[in-house]
Amino acid sequence: MRFILAALACFLPLLVVASPLPEAAVVPRALGRTGSYTISGLGARKKQLIACGANSLDLAIAMLETDTMNTRYTYGDGKTYDAANFGVFKQNWGMLRQSVSRYRGKSANDWNTGAELNSNLCLDIQLRHESQNHFGEGTWFAGHRNGASGLSNPNTQDIQNYKDAIYWIRNQIQYNNNGAGMTNDVRWWVDVPAI
Repeated sequence: MRFILAALACFLPLLVVASPLPEAAVVPRALGRTGSYTISGLGARKKQLIACGANSLDLAIAMLETDTMNTRYTYGDGKTYDAANFGVFKQNWGMLRQSVSRYRGKSANDWNTGAELNSNLCLDIQLRHESQNHFGEGTWFAGHRNGASGLSNPNTQDIQNYKDAIYWIRNQIQYNNNGAGMTNDVRWWVDVPAI
């Protein structure tokens, strides 16, 4: 009997360590509704972005921001000064002027300068990469989603939902049909509310 009790005492720590975490410790994240559809000519547009240096993350951001990955939206995305958005990624002027050498020294009043991204795809991609390198990917996403408030408070649920949506689209682009998503006419989407 002592032998059995001693053996149980030896295994008790293992049983405790191997116990699953209580359900309250696991916080699942819910991705919004997702889907895909075909847009004639979208593959050609993806190839234009890739020719300018875009990667699958760039394609995903552009794909979430506009259906056809173009700049045919309301000028500045209907915003002004640091909140104004430009290019296929809808990069905000406040982040651009803080993070890229081309706009260093510019003020919020110079926001119309960002309009050049609407007609220069290669510059748009180059500056997105420079801005992300400046801020780091996580902080870049926070500021891209919520501007100055996102930069100062990067860990909100809304920002995480946006990042999750972009990463889901990127994964579809990369892994669907052995990478055919990089050049086909399929647009993937996630239901993320506009800001």
